[in-house]
Amino acid sequence: MKLLFLIGNAAVGKMTVGQELMKITDLRLFHNHMTIEPVIEIFGSFYPPAINRLREVIFEEFAKSDNYGMIFTYMWAFDQQSDWDYIEHVKSIFAPYNTEFYYAELVASREVRLQRNATENRLKNKASKRDLDFSNQRLITDDAKYRIESLDGEIPFENYLKIDNTDLPPDTVARMIKDRFCL
Repeated sequence: MKLLFLIGNAAVGKMTVGQELMKITDLRLFHNHMTIEPVIEIFGSFYPPAINRLREVIFEEFAKSDNYGMIFTYMWAFDQQSDWDYIEHVKSIFAPYNTEFYYAELVASREVRLQRNATENRLKNKASKRDLDFSNQRLITDDAKYRIESLDGEIPFENYLKIDNTDLPPDTVARMIKDRFCL
């Protein structure tokens, strides 16, 4: 089993790169909004307890499956110990199944991310982002509140890759990840 954490700031392109990576590997994509959007639809607002429980079930069942592996997109706040702990928790679910872990971090400027925040693919897959004024403000607020880009040397894990995808198309980035990790 392989688990690729595809990490990066809001609207950096995690889901889109994950979609492209899924096309060229046997990895399955589990982007973070696959649990966020249904919970918002049912509860009428963002409700972390339900989102986290849904993710747990997916992780547990997928880890036990015969699938080749998973791409999980995550907006990791490196200045929050709870996010480091969450990554370790997810790894603990997969570890008993001899899982290999990979980390690909995407980075791009705020200007580029604000443009990407309004792309057709993003809005199609993430209903909660369709109020662009609110979504853009949330992106800006999160930038000020959290550090979502790692510092040089901060990620201690093997199988780590950081890509500035500002000027790269998603399929090129996916190919870079696939080739680097032999997926």
